[in-house]
Amino acid sequence: MIHAFPCGTLSLDFVGTLRARRNDHPTEKLADPSDLDAWFVESGLGPGVAASVPPDLDDAIQLREAIYALVWSRLHDRPLPADAVATLNGAAAAPPLAAALTADGWARSGTPRQALSQLAREAVEIIGGEQAALLRECARPECTQVYLDTSRGHRREWCSMATCGSRVKAQAYRDRQKAGAA
Repeated sequence: MIHAFPCGTLSLDFVGTLRARRNDHPTEKLADPSDLDAWFVESGLGPGVAASVPPDLDDAIQLREAIYALVWSRLHDRPLPADAVATLNGAAAAPPLAAALTADGWARSGTPRQALSQLAREAVEIIGGEQAALLRECARPECTQVYLDTSRGHRREWCSMATCGSRVKAQAYRDRQKAGAA
């Protein structure tokens, strides 16, 4: 797997395709159309999504950044940026992927634009609904992954305990050991 899915919500996991966005050199996980295709397959939206071309990648990155801008606005109690709202609503207005019953269960099919519409629709529901109050950004300074805090007590700090939580706790342990040795 090339991509990570720590959030349990595809639209927020999609935002995470730009890792460490506040660093001097963030890591772009959607560098070319094949990366977008891989994301669709790994996320479960594909493999019935047609192959992406460069304009699809441009649309995907524009949607990703619009979702992040809207989430950031919700996190910081700011008005929603009109251009991000227009981008999200435009993507959500496209038809979603088609679902079909198959001999093995079911499958989705369609275009990259339709797959992006699925993500946009989910983001509309999150950002515009009651779940907006559960939006959080990972507490690890290098990470900018956003997620829904559905934990009991709503005290989740990290996008994933397996990655960021583990790193923060290990660093805190090392810091305590250094302080004790001094």
